[in-house]
Amino acid sequence: MTPGSASLRRAADRVATLCHRIDEERQLRIALLEEIRHGVAFNFYAWVLTDPESEVGSSPLAVVPALDDLPRLIRAKYLTTVNRWTALKRVATLVGATSGDRQASLMWRELLSSYGVTDVASLVFRDDHGCWGFLDLWRTAGAPPFSADDVAQLEALVDPITRGLRRALGKTFDHIPAPEDRGGPVVMILSPRLDVTAQTGAVENYLRTLLPPGDSRRPVPAGAYQVAAQLLAVEEGVDAHPPSSRVHLGDGVWMTFRAARVDTPGSKAEQDIAVTIELCSPAARRGLYGRCHGLSPREVELVERLAQGADTRTLARDLYLSEHTVQDHLKSIFAKTNTRNRRTLLSRAAGQ
Repeated sequence: MTPGSASLRRAADRVATLCHRIDEERQLRIALLEEIRHGVAFNFYAWVLTDPESEVGSSPLAVVPALDDLPRLIRAKYLTTVNRWTALKRVATLVGATSGDRQASLMWRELLSSYGVTDVASLVFRDDHGCWGFLDLWRTAGAPPFSADDVAQLEALVDPITRGLRRALGKTFDHIPAPEDRGGPVVMILSPRLDVTAQTGAVENYLRTLLPPGDSRRPVPAGAYQVAAQLLAVEEGVDAHPPSSRVHLGDGVWMTFRAARVDTPGSKAEQDIAVTIELCSPAARRGLYGRCHGLSPREVELVERLAQGADTRTLARDLYLSEHTVQDHLKSIFAKTNTRNRRTLLSRAAGQ
């Protein structure tokens, strides 16, 4: 027996209210986890935002049994095909996907079994504009597997949460980042097992801003682990998305993480992995801006042409539209992005 539709609607309405009230994505995820816990119990969790285009993780929020195992956990997550978020539609459970044979999951065999995890509910937050994140909820020994009622509860929350995440990420563009210098090139070198072996001096400044540890401990380079793990997934044929991810650093600053093998003697599997962190280019920001604000392909094209200096007459001529139609498209863009003129639109989109 599944929960009543009225109960599911009320839960979805509470989530939608939180998503409308809280603008900052990390605070939003924390509040949403508490709301989810009211209806579905879980012991641990990992909630990762993703670049909507590459679908590679960017900003993790997690409570897991052993933080020291984080590189292994991320590596296993990216190399596991069972319930991988890139192939998941909405909600699935580990027990359900494996028909109770959890050994079929690489992640469970390598790590989760040692933590006493009995089941995992996996949610993906995806819409027509991209994949905005995934959430794994873990149950450990003593807790039953996730039931059909649990899955129905989680299913009811996927759509409002997806809209809320996209809205919160769109809000980051309201801040025009100030020029800054954090100390030169930002490069990390990771072993094939994702252990950090070297890094440039500027890395820690970025990581402390991106994922503050809250005390004197060194920050965890989770973003670097994510793109490096995606590189391994591509090499293993698990997934074809590029090993890169755009990440919000704070105050409207968006960075791009990329991973590639270091060209050294020996087999590729033995080569270290270089992860670079750099400011998003204006074009990369504009692409993300359009997705966050739900712009149509035609509207995205108009923004790109505006960025190249086109005026209304040029837009109409090049796109075979009337000037009136161009103005209608611009009005729609301004409404979706909560901007009032072209100058503000382009400034926020490009971060300049």
